[in-house]
Amino acid sequence: MSTTISKPRLANGSRLAFDKVRDVPILLYPEGALTLNETAVSVLELCDGNRTIDDIAVELGSTYAENPDLRNDVAELIDAIAARGLVIDAAA
Repeated sequence: MSTTISKPRLANGSRLAFDKVRDVPILLYPEGALTLNETAVSVLELCDGNRTIDDIAVELGSTYAENPDLRNDVAELIDAIAARGLVIDAAA
């Protein structure tokens, strides 16, 4: 999968948080919140505007040794969240 985002970062007004009531990680944004799983949190924590999608995939691949080639999965997740306007390209 190919994405148009080269260096992802959270959009202005978006931030990772933890919902203590529901006991789940969330992505907060001005219009609401998006519940995240652990994988999504791991990816979004690395979306700092400096790392490329390849950098993120390599870093996570070293953590999740059972599947070291995560680039397509990372790109798919970032594209899905970017479609909601919550991740943008820092290189743009």
